[in-house]
Amino acid sequence: MEGKTQPPLVELQKSAIKDGAAFRNSGGGAYNHNFFWLEMAPTGKGGKPSEKLAKAIDDSFGSMDDFKTKFEAAGAPGARFGSGWVWLVVDGDKKLAITSTPNQDNPLMDGVEGTAGIPILGCDVWEHAYYLKYQYRRPDYIKAWWDVVNWDQVSAWYEDALGGKAPTADSATSAAALSGTRTNPSSSFSLKLGFEANARYGS
Repeated sequence: MEGKTQPPLVELQKSAIKDGAAFRNSGGGAYNHNFFWLEMAPTGKGGKPSEKLAKAIDDSFGSMDDFKTKFEAAGAPGARFGSGWVWLVVDGDKKLAITSTPNQDNPLMDGVEGTAGIPILGCDVWEHAYYLKYQYRRPDYIKAWWDVVNWDQVSAWYEDALGGKAPTADSATSAAALSGTRTNPSSSFSLKLGFEANARYGS
């Protein structure tokens, strides 16, 4: 990509599997983790699903409790062996679906395992996400994770997904979320998939 304008990270996802390991693993990992930071909030600060999203969850899964049970089951070691992610997506019919992907794949990628769609919620079930606190107890980690889901963000992404727009999950926005600051116009982030990253934030 030397000498070319860096496309938005979200635009690299569709063809990532076809484009090779750097795009699939590094590009997918960058997108997935940025997404992950943005969809979380301090305990008690994440709000609740919008009425529209709550109704869609009830229509698709029976209830919020049933949805959580099915989501947790999809992320359990017996369902997603090894490393990967579990997702709530808006599929091509504008319906909600639960799916999981291996490694750093995500539902935006052409040819992905599972249900393709626009992700609006995703849980990292790589062991490094939970081992220090939960060791091998992945189900306990997923249950505790609900306490920090940012339902305000997920609800906004749901509205976008109904219109065909995927979360951008760009690095500047993710970094601002992690530091508790707003995105600054003078902030910039450049990512080269040849494993070279350069970040610069304005004062």
